[in-house]
Amino acid sequence: MTLKVEGDPGYGSASARAPFTDLDGSETVPLLIPEDPPQQYIWKPLSKEELEKCAGGPEWKKFRSRLVLCFWIVWLIMLGTAIAIIIQSPRTVSPSLYWWQKDVFYRLQPALFMVADSDEVSPIGRVSERLPYLRSLGVGTVILEGFFRNDSSPANLTEIDQSLGTLPQFTQLIIESRKAGVRVMLDLCELDLFEQESGNDTKVWSGASENIQDSLRYWLEYGVSGFGICDTDAAFSAKTLMEWNVLMHEFSSQDDERILMVRQTSNSLPALKVSNITVNGSLVELVTKSVIPPSHHPLSPAEVAEAMEARLQMPQEHWPSWTVGGRVQWELQRAILVLIMTLPGTPVIKYGDEVNPIQEQLNQPPALFQSLIQSRAREEALHFGGFTFLPFNDSMSSSGLNSTVTPPLAFLRSWGCVHFLVLFNLGSEPHTLDPDWAPSLPEGGLFVISTRLDRFGPVSLRSIKMQPHEAIVIKLFESDKSS
Repeated sequence: MTLKVEGDPGYGSASARAPFTDLDGSETVPLLIPEDPPQQYIWKPLSKEELEKCAGGPEWKKFRSRLVLCFWIVWLIMLGTAIAIIIQSPRTVSPSLYWWQKDVFYRLQPALFMVADSDEVSPIGRVSERLPYLRSLGVGTVILEGFFRNDSSPANLTEIDQSLGTLPQFTQLIIESRKAGVRVMLDLCELDLFEQESGNDTKVWSGASENIQDSLRYWLEYGVSGFGICDTDAAFSAKTLMEWNVLMHEFSSQDDERILMVRQTSNSLPALKVSNITVNGSLVELVTKSVIPPSHHPLSPAEVAEAMEARLQMPQEHWPSWTVGGRVQWELQRAILVLIMTLPGTPVIKYGDEVNPIQEQLNQPPALFQSLIQSRAREEALHFGGFTFLPFNDSMSSSGLNSTVTPPLAFLRSWGCVHFLVLFNLGSEPHTLDPDWAPSLPEGGLFVISTRLDRFGPVSLRSIKMQPHEAIVIKLFESDKSS
C-alpha cells in the first residue's frame, strides 16, 4: 500500500527516496548488522624459519653492522677514558736503589771459625764454605772483620793475618762469593794506620796516605766491593775520604759500584771540614748507627726501650743503616732483630745476632731472620716505605697504672696504600692494648711476622695481647681511616 503524505511532492519519489525504502518505493525496516569483535593479539615468538628469514633481510644486515660498529666505538671510548685516568692519576713509583740499599749486610769475623787442632780447613776456607748458606738466608754482602793484624801498617796492608789463611785461599773466597752472589767487603776499623806512621809530620802523613791508597787499590783489583771504617779512626777526615772516594769511583761500574761505609760509634758524626759535600751523600755511601748504645753489661728491658724510642724519634735525612750495637739480654735479641730489619735503611747484622741460644745448640736455621729478609725483599713498604713513629702513653695499655712496666713501642711503615704496623713489648709482662689506642688506623690486619713465629691469620687491632719480649709485624687492611 502506497503511503501518501501531503507536502513536498518530492518526498518519497525515486529521486528523493526515503532512506529506508525499496527500489519500488515501498518503506522497509533497516537491518542491524553487528560489528565484528576486536581481535585480541596473541604474542608468539618467531620460529626458527621465520627468524632466519627476517635475519637474512638487507635491513637487518645493516642494523647488525651498525650495532657492532657502535659497540666497538663505545668500547674504544671507554678504553681511552680508562687509560687517561690511569695516566693522570698520581702513582707511587718505586725508587731506583743501589745494591747497598737493597742488600742485607752481615758482619763476620773469620777468627770465630778457627778450630783448635785442625789444619785441614782455614777460617777463610770455612767462610767460603758458609757463603751459599748465607745467600740462602738472603744475605747479600759479607763484611770481614779482623782480616788484618792489629799491628798492620800502610806498608803491609796487603798482607792478611796468616792465622786466618793465605792469599790464594782469599782468592778462592772471592771466586766462591761471586758464584754464590754475595759481595765481600773489608773492615779497617781500629787499625790506626795513620797514627802509627805519621804523627804530626805532614810528609810522613802524605806517604802513608799513598801507601794506603795503593793497598786499597790492591784489594779492589781482587774484587772487594768496598771498605768500612769507624768515625773514631784517623782516616775519617775530609781529605782522606775524598781521596778514597775517587779511588772507589775508579773501580766502580754501573752494575758493580764500590762503596765506603762508616760505623758511627757516638750519637753524632764528627764534623768534616768540607764544603758542599756531606757524609752519606758523596763521600760515604752508608753510615751505620747502633740502635743500642755500647755498654759493659746487657741493658735491661727498660733501658733498651728507652734507647729504641730515642732512635725512633730521631729524624733521618739520608738513607740510614742500622746495627744492634750494644749488648742486650738474649730474651730481647729476637725483638731487636725485628727492629733492625723493619727500620728504614740498610740492616747490618752481626754474626750471632740472627739466632738465639736454643737454635744455636740445636743447629737450627734462623727461621725468624730468614722470614724477615723475605718480607723485606717482597714488601716495598718494609724496604723503602715511609716511617711514622706512633707514641704510646700510660693510658693505652691495660697495665698502664703500673709505672714500673715497660711501655710498648710502635711505628708504621707505609708505601702507597700498603701499611705495616710494627709493635714491640720489651717488658717481662703481657700487654693488652686499649681498644682505642689507635683510632686513626684500620681496625684489622693480617699477621706477617712475630718473634715467636706462632701468630697467623687475621687480627683485630682493638684486641691485641702481646706476650713478654715480643715483636709483631701486621699488614693492615685497606681502609679510609688509614693514616
